[in-house]
Amino acid sequence: MISLTIDFVSTQILEHRLRSLLVFLVALPLSYFLANEYTRYTRRIKDFSGPRSWPIVGNIPDIKYNAAEKYRQWSEKYGAVYQIQLGNEPVIVVNSAEAARKIFGGNSQALSSRPVFWTFHKVLSNTAGTTIGTSPFNDSLKRRRKGAASALNKPSIATYIDHLDLETKEFVKDGFESGKAGTVGINPMPMIERLSLSLALTLNWGTRMGSRHDPMFHEICDVEAAISKFRSTTGNLQDYIPILRLNPFSGGTKAAKDYRNRRDVYLTKLNRDLDDRLEKGVHKPCIQANIIQDKEAALNKEELTSISLTMLSGGLDTITTLVQWSVALLAQRPDVQKKAITEIRKIYSKDEPLANAYDDQKCQYIVALVRECLRYYTVLRLALPRATVKDVVYENKLIPAGSTIYLNAWACNMDPQVWADPNDFRPERWLTSPDAPLFTYGLGYRMCAGSLLANRELYLVFLRTLASFEIVADSEVDTHPVKGSADPTSLVTMCRPYRVLFKPRDEAVLRKELEKADERLRDFEEG
Repeated sequence: MISLTIDFVSTQILEHRLRSLLVFLVALPLSYFLANEYTRYTRRIKDFSGPRSWPIVGNIPDIKYNAAEKYRQWSEKYGAVYQIQLGNEPVIVVNSAEAARKIFGGNSQALSSRPVFWTFHKVLSNTAGTTIGTSPFNDSLKRRRKGAASALNKPSIATYIDHLDLETKEFVKDGFESGKAGTVGINPMPMIERLSLSLALTLNWGTRMGSRHDPMFHEICDVEAAISKFRSTTGNLQDYIPILRLNPFSGGTKAAKDYRNRRDVYLTKLNRDLDDRLEKGVHKPCIQANIIQDKEAALNKEELTSISLTMLSGGLDTITTLVQWSVALLAQRPDVQKKAITEIRKIYSKDEPLANAYDDQKCQYIVALVRECLRYYTVLRLALPRATVKDVVYENKLIPAGSTIYLNAWACNMDPQVWADPNDFRPERWLTSPDAPLFTYGLGYRMCAGSLLANRELYLVFLRTLASFEIVADSEVDTHPVKGSADPTSLVTMCRPYRVLFKPRDEAVLRKELEKADERLRDFEEG
């Protein structure tokens, strides 16, 4: 029977080549389509409902723009926890504070890994490695997390205050000089990027980014911003539709390789320069040097670089984006600025615009302001995806090991069950509810290891900026966290460019204090 069938098919192909070709061209994609749809259907997680999806691509067309907001809207229909499909991949999305507490807080070890994405993990990160936040769970990750934890705990952060002092002083100085003492409107984004980048370089490699006119400044900012987009959960179709990886002309794959090569150049330079300073005994204390000299850490070069990349990308993502949004908002909210300066004046006089860098968050209103900005803008609105290493049960529904789970930090921060007025920007909420949950840094085992450092840095930036300047809008920009997004497809949500005036509250005093701080900078660089 089989031989007869083979003979028949062979005869048909030989005698009717054109018809056979047409049949083949129709049958092949049809077979792929049917097989793929069967696979998509069988891979769905039982017991979890969710929106209907498109063939082949799943729900990707529905969430191309502002995915976190779309997930939040779907939760009103399908509940706090439901299922979507990205291509063939089923994904559980968690959209409420209570559900997040149960799933992520109650199953911390089971949700200790990350899913592997083809573009980011296989193409982009195959030379320098992944950051701690994007790495799947393994023994190497445990070693890196231990090294990062020791470098980012509270006692260690206390040793970085001199660095915070210098970089936040430079931020204020840049606003003062670039804005010509409040007479010229400026785009604050470059000075915010320099602040974040210089601090990351100082803490990790012991070298500063003193000027935003340095070519390396532009190269690192451009490359890291592009790489951040490759971590988008919706921007890389080949992550979810395997057949697209066969495309030799894929623009996404080519771009990922180009940015990988460009990143390797500056990482190699930073590492070699540190090695050279270590050999000569002229290095400054920094995270990477401390770990290199710690024989018990037992980290290889790739693991060391992973820790530094974590600090580099984390600072440029979170700090930069949050400060950009916050300055734009403050320029439109003189009432918030007025409350802030009133509270600052209870601790610092008008002759102390730079305050005290060692102030361990004494001004409660500034602490509340930082937390409200973190909540309202939730720069990483979809926390980096988790992969379950064990079964998880939620409300008697099984999420099997190997599943992908998204924490919609944006929806959790805007949860009406936590806040009666989530859509209002109101720092005072944190004065009356200081222990309310905040999801911007994630939750559970894989939450951001640098949250303590980020909070300390943001506090000092806000404290010094508001003590030194009145921020006045010099252009129009939409500061609504959804409608004001510059790129709704990006993993990290940024606002559109704008200009502000940094008007000194007392020009003579500020000039004098900046001169004193410059003397400390010279001492630091000579030391």
